[in-house]
Amino acid sequence: MRITRREFLAAGAATALASRCAWVSEAGLPLAFSTLGCPAWDWIKILNFAQANGFAAIELRGLMGNIDLPTSPEFAPAKIAQSKREVAEHGLKISDLGASSHMHVADPEQRAKHLADARRFIDLASALEVPYVRVFGNELKGPREEVIARVVDGLHQLGEYAGPRGVTVIMESHGDFVESPTLKDILTRTDSKNVALLWDAHNTFVDGHEQPEHTVAELGSWIQHTHLKDSVPDTKGRKYVLTGTGGVPVERQVLALRRIGYKGYYCFEWEKMWHPDLQEPEVAFPDYARVMTGYLKKQL
Repeated sequence: MRITRREFLAAGAATALASRCAWVSEAGLPLAFSTLGCPAWDWIKILNFAQANGFAAIELRGLMGNIDLPTSPEFAPAKIAQSKREVAEHGLKISDLGASSHMHVADPEQRAKHLADARRFIDLASALEVPYVRVFGNELKGPREEVIARVVDGLHQLGEYAGPRGVTVIMESHGDFVESPTLKDILTRTDSKNVALLWDAHNTFVDGHEQPEHTVAELGSWIQHTHLKDSVPDTKGRKYVLTGTGGVPVERQVLALRRIGYKGYYCFEWEKMWHPDLQEPEVAFPDYARVMTGYLKKQL
């Protein structure tokens, strides 16, 4: 029986759609992406895309270019219930909120502002029932012990504030804080069940010069969230590339986490807000989901 070209194309489209739906339903994996990678997308587009491409969660780093999340219209007191409902209706979670607060700051006025901003994010996370708020240590400038002490104090203060609100503060391995001995010292001295680590695995490998198995062995008990991305050297330092095509051992990072029974999200941090020349999220996000599905389904 002969079929027309239109019928052939329709059959192909139906097959492709079925395959796509099978991929989405099969995924069921703890994959997330940061909204840092889609700065031009509105709230509903983010949710629709995450749902359609097999993601379980989104990390909120900004919306429509605004990184001060508590001022976003979607999170105004009158809109929070609706926004929470929209997340749930898409079968998603919000993995964490990304604050820009720096714990290293010494100037009393600026330090107070950074801590106050972090508390605003903690309040928003509590209202949204989001478990984590990310902060930075950031810079190790000046007498080392004084800086470490400030970071420890800041984290402890925020942990004490966050705990009763059902939130955990996670310090990211970022900036000058990318080596296991320093991070371990800080987290040990902070001594708070409401403070943990966001492991940016790219930073500890590229800037901290650590192999992922070593980092996880040293810090695994504190790791509750991750940032994953790949890159290659270039004339400006590093250039981000699609997952699995660069020089960062992303698969080994994932396997190291799986071996310790890590239960958090594997979050793609595609830094398009800071690097507009990167490939569009419509390309990079599904590619990440595809590659990561292969990593997460491999036998240990």
